[in-house]
Amino acid sequence: MDLITSAERDELFNSFERDAFHLELRDDYGSPVEDTPYVRWQRGEADDYAWLDAWKTLMRRVAGEGKTVRRVRVVTEPHSQYVTWEHSLAAQNIEVGEDIRWVPRHQLPADVTFPVHGNDWWLYDDRLLAVGHFDAEGRVLGSELITDPETVAECVRVRDVLWGISVPHGEYKP
Repeated sequence: MDLITSAERDELFNSFERDAFHLELRDDYGSPVEDTPYVRWQRGEADDYAWLDAWKTLMRRVAGEGKTVRRVRVVTEPHSQYVTWEHSLAAQNIEVGEDIRWVPRHQLPADVTFPVHGNDWWLYDDRLLAVGHFDAEGRVLGSELITDPETVAECVRVRDVLWGISVPHGEYKP
């Protein structure tokens, strides 16, 4: 399986036309970009969020072009420390145009099954998937690009179900 890097995946934001959707299913992630800010947060130290600048610039541009970027985070309650930190950062993403929603794992409908082996994914314009692959510690290994119509259609179906039951960030009270 060929994997693209996170930077190569982010390049997909330069070519999609209308909608990018991210499904997040993990309660913990590992990313070199986030390691230091996460440790600072755990210690109660202030953060200038400069490490988010490139993403925020990209999202501002994408939103300014009239495109949507949406996320659903399926999370375990009570939250892991990482999800608590992630929740505290969501306003930064929303401020630049993302729409973030939450679904407590225990509230998932019984008939929801997650395609692509339960991995996270980005879905671009209902036709391209970038499926995340992670190591045992939750570090991103890369993303697998998938265009198979049946797999994409299943992800569209799951996205629509989850979007319909998800709670907007401003209303989600963990």
